[in-house]
Amino acid sequence: MPRSKPLSTEFSFTLPRGLIDDQERLHRKGMMRLATAKDELLVQSAPSVESNSAYGCLVMLSQVISRLGNLSSVSPALLEQLTIRDIAYLREFYNRVNQTGNAHLSTKCPHCQAQFAVELNLSGEL
Repeated sequence: MPRSKPLSTEFSFTLPRGLIDDQERLHRKGMMRLATAKDELLVQSAPSVESNSAYGCLVMLSQVISRLGNLSSVSPALLEQLTIRDIAYLREFYNRVNQTGNAHLSTKCPHCQAQFAVELNLSGEL
């Protein structure tokens, strides 16, 4: 039986615009881990989500983003400062890594039929 590759649980990303902190530093590169059932339970019980269900997205993203630039912790309040373009990117990236377990798509060369993986551009990427 062939060995399967170990499941990646963290994925790197680069925001289209990024976050500028209080010291005027730009944070665009980050890491996101796979979501867990515990993350989902935390989102559902968060007081901010109980009063406004739309806030659930920011709470979930704050749980699964393990790093953004030099920032090792990310809060929903910090994510509120991102542009809509960056939030849309993070939501799409979150869906991709949690549904397929990676940010790549398997494909085949139409000329030589060789199989390979490509990383698709997410909305907002060039």
